[in-house]
Amino acid sequence: MRTVKIAGTGMTHFGKYLDATIRSLTSEALSQALTDAGITAEEVDSVFFGNAAAGLLTGQEMIPGQVALRETGLMGKPIINVENACASASTAAHLAWLSVASGQSEVAIAVGAEKMTHADKTVPFKALIAAMDLEQIKAETGSDDPLEAGSAPGRSGFMDIYAGKARKYMEQTGATAEDFALVAAKAHKFGSMNPKAQFQNPLSAEEILASRTIIDPLRLAMCSPIGDGAAVLVFCSEDFARKRGCDAVTVETITLVSGMPGGPNCNARASDKAYNAAGISPEDIDVVELHDAASPAELIYVEELGLCPPGDGVKMIREGEMTLGGRVPVNTSGGLVAKGHPVGATGCAQIVEIADQLRGRCGERQVEGARVGLAQNGGGWIEDDTAVTTLSILTR
Repeated sequence: MRTVKIAGTGMTHFGKYLDATIRSLTSEALSQALTDAGITAEEVDSVFFGNAAAGLLTGQEMIPGQVALRETGLMGKPIINVENACASASTAAHLAWLSVASGQSEVAIAVGAEKMTHADKTVPFKALIAAMDLEQIKAETGSDDPLEAGSAPGRSGFMDIYAGKARKYMEQTGATAEDFALVAAKAHKFGSMNPKAQFQNPLSAEEILASRTIIDPLRLAMCSPIGDGAAVLVFCSEDFARKRGCDAVTVETITLVSGMPGGPNCNARASDKAYNAAGISPEDIDVVELHDAASPAELIYVEELGLCPPGDGVKMIREGEMTLGGRVPVNTSGGLVAKGHPVGATGCAQIVEIADQLRGRCGERQVEGARVGLAQNGGGWIEDDTAVTTLSILTR
């Protein structure tokens, strides 16, 4: 397998754009990424297009990539559509990485794009239910409409899952809602430093605790929002990057695993594989982006990824180990909670942040001396585990 580089990144401002389309969002992020890499569309060999829910949200099925890329100069190239829940974009990145590593492509592009904002606010919540086992929901509820049966009033059904995980974590570790508010406050502070984040106003832990309760112990400001956006990554061979003088980072691995209900969780299995593939240990990691669709997940996941011993996630947030100047800053982009979570774009957006951190491009949220970064992206839910998880490790 060849060494693979990321030579270009691009990302829209995440937010709610009723008048935007997946095509307009994709074109914007793609233009940025090609310019960053210093290449043209003609030099791209293959494209992997990640999108999770266009069929349910916009009605566009089967060829979302071809439709989104129609005006970009990439038509005629191999365009592979990738759907893998909230990990759609990182799965596209996994495939682009493999395409270059195998020698199939000299330059491959991974795109993640999603248009979630809808005039009917119940539509995106129902679409998210489709990332669960609808046959199981139908069997348990007896409903002929599992999307309706699995929905929760005024919120994503995934918040019920995260709330349950949070309550269990509180029982096991002594964590409190105040600890989760500290995590969310850190996210919103980082979001205020990120010009492309959906939420750019810092919030105190007290303000977060005072926001509306979604489902105990989750408050509104602890939950990722509905939004729209796109992110693009340009992968290339080491030789191509060297010849073109690209400001590139090395992709050590983009590891992908699927859920095993009743077995070891996705994060534990993926991290074992990813650390071995990259030849590193958790202690080597300088900066992390992880899938905080709700703030308590950050404390749970830093433990599952081996970034601290079991039960020490609370200690990390209380002692400032996950913020700038701490042992391992987490979610410097603002994370899903503040940066936003257009589900089909999230995986690429996380890798954009890690690549830009390693290239020293993150301004006031820059992690000084960052050389090794990790992005963890989860998608969907199968009984008691995430349906798919990717772990990307980049080095400089």
